[in-house]
Amino acid sequence: MDDAKSRLRRVVGDEGLARLDAARVAVVGLGGVGASCAEALVRGGIGSFVLADRDAVEPSNINRQAIAFVSTVGQRKVDVMAAMVADINPAARVTTLDAFLTEETLAGELDALPRPDYLVDAVDTLTAKAALARYAAERGIPFIGSMGMANRSDPTKLAFADLFATEGCPFCREMRKIARDRGISAVQVLYSKERPQKVAPAEGAHRRERTELGTYSYMPPIAGQMLASWVIRDLLR
Repeated sequence: MDDAKSRLRRVVGDEGLARLDAARVAVVGLGGVGASCAEALVRGGIGSFVLADRDAVEPSNINRQAIAFVSTVGQRKVDVMAAMVADINPAARVTTLDAFLTEETLAGELDALPRPDYLVDAVDTLTAKAALARYAAERGIPFIGSMGMANRSDPTKLAFADLFATEGCPFCREMRKIARDRGISAVQVLYSKERPQKVAPAEGAHRRERTELGTYSYMPPIAGQMLASWVIRDLLR
């Protein structure tokens, strides 16, 4: 009789299933990209997780985030994601961190958690992205980062590359400057070659509200699925 992993077993075998089940993946940031990545990872056989985010689900998240429903608005994202993981695979091991990670606090917060075999960056802040990349490099943890998906509409323009080989992405350009300042010389990322659509900020909005950033429902989830594919394929190699 088929079980939850029977279709996966056909393509990776028992040895591959065992390798994935033994792996621990940290997903930092559980928004549109990170939540879909974590969902695909648990469905893809990963057995242990470190899930980190400081936010609660908001109504504006419903258009793109795998954990965002009318029923989950107001709940902590780490709690909703952990419940989803358990509903997919009750045997999965999950550690959560409900905290805002800054350059100053990130290393201490993550070092206190179980060490991951892979670290996925799905946060929004450039300085936090750079700190995560440096953290992983210093500790020899395989790393993959997600660049900006806002104001893009064409998923066929998504590509994996070293950050310093990316082209045409304003988000990556800013990230490169910060990475150089932090002494980071190489970091693998998923980015979009598509030029972002220009959107005017809402009249009277504060800059920190970033009302000029819009998101199609499918772009962040597709990026999250692609990140999961990268991690799974790399672990199986």
